[in-house]
Amino acid sequence: MSLIKSISGIRGTIGGRPGEGLSPLDIVKFTAAYARFIKETTTGTSNVIVVGRDARLSGPMVSDLVTATLAGMGFDVVNIGLASTPTTEIAVVMEKACGGIILTASHNPLQWNALKLLNEHGEFLDAAQGKKVLEYAAADDYVFATVENLGHVYTNDTYTRRHIEQVLDLKLVDTHAIRKADFTVAVDAVNSVGGVIIPKLLRALGVNNIIELNCEATGKFAHTPEPIPENLTQIADLMRDGRADVGFVVDPDVDRLAIVMENGEMFVEEYTLVSVADYVLSHTPGATVSNLSSSRALRDVTAAHGCSYSPAAVGEVNVVAKMKETGAVIGGEGNGGVIYPEAHYGRDALVGVALFLTLLAKSGKKVSELKAGYPQYAIAKNKIELTPDINVDAILDAMKKKYASEKITDIDGVKIDFADRWVHLRKSNTEPIIRIYAEAPTMAEADALALDIKNVMASLA
Repeated sequence: MSLIKSISGIRGTIGGRPGEGLSPLDIVKFTAAYARFIKETTTGTSNVIVVGRDARLSGPMVSDLVTATLAGMGFDVVNIGLASTPTTEIAVVMEKACGGIILTASHNPLQWNALKLLNEHGEFLDAAQGKKVLEYAAADDYVFATVENLGHVYTNDTYTRRHIEQVLDLKLVDTHAIRKADFTVAVDAVNSVGGVIIPKLLRALGVNNIIELNCEATGKFAHTPEPIPENLTQIADLMRDGRADVGFVVDPDVDRLAIVMENGEMFVEEYTLVSVADYVLSHTPGATVSNLSSSRALRDVTAAHGCSYSPAAVGEVNVVAKMKETGAVIGGEGNGGVIYPEAHYGRDALVGVALFLTLLAKSGKKVSELKAGYPQYAIAKNKIELTPDINVDAILDAMKKKYASEKITDIDGVKIDFADRWVHLRKSNTEPIIRIYAEAPTMAEADALALDIKNVMASLA
């Protein structure tokens, strides 16, 4: 059993002893701690917290516990039921709520679930705020409401429709061009909420020919849910048979978007943001942001438009903060996470789908032809499983010293920039691993760089 308590939320496997897995007692404890934090820090007058969930098997149970706990803390709850992460984020804003909780473990397997915590702006808590929630939970420092002050739970099933309407209203989304292109689109939604919302979005955009794979929101994932190549053989085979113009794959909570080309090859998650940014910058020049583990291709495309690029620490909240600081018009993360401020400050696969289809329709190109026009890099994503005897901080400090002659960025782990390649080493916020991301002009070179770095780290351990 696993329970990971971090500033990005509370994530764990369902069941087990309290404190070892995400047990009902843990769910109540962390929800109550969050409720206390919101009560003390909200700047508005609202007493409403929004709750949405993905289609995981544990979702109804976790949702019942969370909504009841919030009511027990004196909050009114708007339960929007099955909803994507970005849908829940915009619901917080539309409800003028003081916070929100998303029940999803994102790309983790079905035995996992999590509480993702939002502020009154529908954005994730920052590091200091998340730390305060963890402190309250560790000390069981919260007080439940008296019977006269209990909250109420309301249901609202309109937000999927309202989210789609918001996407359609974006100025750079051209439904006429998409409809005229008459695309056939394949979708793999890994049996979660994406199977509900993505086909509805496509029809609203003017796509009449949709091939749905794993779109029944049963929570019984047809494959490992992270949208990376080794998990996407089914849609790749379909695309290879020439049955669709483009394939879209989302993770269980629909904040990440992977694209499959018409020839069955991966567009590569890194290039979801690169391509959408290229389209946005061609109409609205401005700054861009991505995290340190994302491809240099965004920096290159941004420069080609005469604009400025800035890196941020890994994590949506860090990217959003840097985007606000620089006034970025587009940003996100290389895992397929597109953040478009014209919509909202959150990763949103719906926005990614709509902007990419508009780009594809207006370009008149095949997806593979679009990809060929971008700077070509390959990222090798590796990891080292952590054991209690591994001193991560000591290893990273030793790596900084060893490569001191190169450009070092240490705002989040250690990133070493070489002339035509880079490697980023950091401890994951969501899994007990050290992530090793290496990028180079080819995958063979990226793999070789990652292997070299792993060997050096092993020698320093």
